[in-house]
Amino acid sequence: MGGLSKPHVRSILSILRRVYGRRPARCWGDAVSVLVDTILSQNTSAANSDAGYRQLRRKFRSWNQVAEARVGEVERCIRVSGLSNLKAPRIQSILRRIKADRGKIDLQFLKETGDTAAYDYLRAFPGVGPKTACCTLLFAFGKALFPVDTHIHRIARRLGLVPANATAEQTRNLLTPKIAPEDRYETHVLLIEHGRKTCRAINPRCDDCVLLRMCPFGRPRTSSIKCPAAPAPHGSRRCTSECAPSRPPPAPRSPS
Repeated sequence: MGGLSKPHVRSILSILRRVYGRRPARCWGDAVSVLVDTILSQNTSAANSDAGYRQLRRKFRSWNQVAEARVGEVERCIRVSGLSNLKAPRIQSILRRIKADRGKIDLQFLKETGDTAAYDYLRAFPGVGPKTACCTLLFAFGKALFPVDTHIHRIARRLGLVPANATAEQTRNLLTPKIAPEDRYETHVLLIEHGRKTCRAINPRCDDCVLLRMCPFGRPRTSSIKCPAAPAPHGSRRCTSECAPSRPPPAPRSPS
């Protein structure tokens, strides 16, 4: 794992920016909404968790209604997200706990809370793991945390940024101090996009990978090494192997 340094991680970010475009930090919503959305994303696809979240918000007009509903009603709304028998009671328990703690279902107070204290508060809820807590604080408040989802965990190990047997939590602890606080949001989002489009778990597209030169996993799998290249200018008729429009990725979706 030797050689991991801020300049090296920064060079990865620079390459991904050229390929996928910049991803300025933005707020994904209030913290309760982001928290529930991220819980729904655990162990499922973005499409399924999005569908479950939309159905939940259509059925219930407020988080108070979700907290007070029968668990079966909540479960039916989020069934498409998977593990609804676990996620429904967890979400309701968290909402009730927040109301008991704060007098209302609102997490805005975490904006002014220190990063560690805010992280520890969320981690105390059953079903809220490191990734879910970090995503909530990063995407709701812009706190300089670095969530590690399954894509980032896979890419970091393949690139040799962390040991091959490093856990997701160990990966987070190793990478976070190597990424400038102002770059953590963009690094997180772009690595996820790269993991979805190129460095896939099954059948990774190593021949098309712009990080191939620095990847000990990918180099033996390919017969040639491609140089990182910027995408075609807007309006160019150049075609790639996947001629499909792309859009900015949604909030990270993966197990906590």
